[in-house]
Amino acid sequence: MTTHTFTGQLDTVVIGGGQSGLAIGYFLDKQNRDFVILDAGREIGETWRNRWDSLRLFTPAFHSSLPGMPLPPPDRRFPTKNEIADYLESYAHRFDLPIRLGRRADSLTQRGDHYLINAGDERYLAEHVVVATGAYHHPSIPQFAAQLDPTSVQLHSAAYRNPEQLPRGGDVLVVGAGNSGAEIAVELAATRRTYLSGRDTGSAPIPLIHNRFSLWLADRILTTDTRLGRRIRQTSLARGDPVVRLSRTDITAAGVQRVPRVEGVADGHPRLADGRILDVAVVVWATGFRPDFGWIDLPIFDNAGYPIHHRGVVNAAPGLYFLGLPFQHSYTSTHIGGVGRDARYIAEHLTASRSADRPALTAHFGRAS
Repeated sequence: MTTHTFTGQLDTVVIGGGQSGLAIGYFLDKQNRDFVILDAGREIGETWRNRWDSLRLFTPAFHSSLPGMPLPPPDRRFPTKNEIADYLESYAHRFDLPIRLGRRADSLTQRGDHYLINAGDERYLAEHVVVATGAYHHPSIPQFAAQLDPTSVQLHSAAYRNPEQLPRGGDVLVVGAGNSGAEIAVELAATRRTYLSGRDTGSAPIPLIHNRFSLWLADRILTTDTRLGRRIRQTSLARGDPVVRLSRTDITAAGVQRVPRVEGVADGHPRLADGRILDVAVVVWATGFRPDFGWIDLPIFDNAGYPIHHRGVVNAAPGLYFLGLPFQHSYTSTHIGGVGRDARYIAEHLTASRSADRPALTAHFGRAS
């Protein structure tokens, strides 16, 4: 038996203290709700601090602020990962948001008209829950990676920090030609032969993403409410987003060699779609992440394990919301500058659907197996 501390009944529990959790926290605070934000990290902004050293945001500062507190100028710069982490920390302190660090949600179940969250040895009972963990939970690596020569170094982009982290000498293959893969490949090509494998997702030049009108279109027109937005959503989720800042010419000029996608392994080495076998010392898997909502014991998921919702509202479970999902409502739903709009919508829905006569629970929760 594991002893759990029952923390009491709350109006709302937010699970996840990244930009999504902080954004909804801002609106919940404005509504004077009794709420708490649970986050598994040891510090605010930890996820950003743990990414590769040279990472900069893929949107300019003028489109990278949470509600109520703009990023400091200059507006057209691409903030560094540490700037964003510092900004999130400052944001939480400025609005005195009730964040409890080191609390990983282990389970979410329904208890009558309320929700029960187990987080370590603590238990939270809430009328409303906002799951603000996004959908990028675990590194996605193809199964055939296990067949590579054990002397080859393999790491996911989530574990990559800088070129000095890799062994000296030997060629590198970066698998995945999206934003992360392209930027890591260009960085590595400065000191060693580097191959970049994966589908070309196109590129968005800086003049376009520095254009306020273009970003306004991404916020307001490329949404699940429009035919164009729904079409772009299907393409984005299936093929990935265009590469920002780097064009095909930029990648080639940096010395990166583009190769077809990796189809498998032959004799312990990566085998390309054209039949070539690459003898490389290092493979960096920039192959994205897979969601994991297995800790949520509620019948709200489709056959792929993805929550069924409309703009984050789960109709099958009143009082339950998701925030920070890819293309949740618009192309920018996962952007720091876009999540605030989704958070506002959820906060307004939460208020509109609130019942003044929800029955109170009187059961005592002391222990759970």
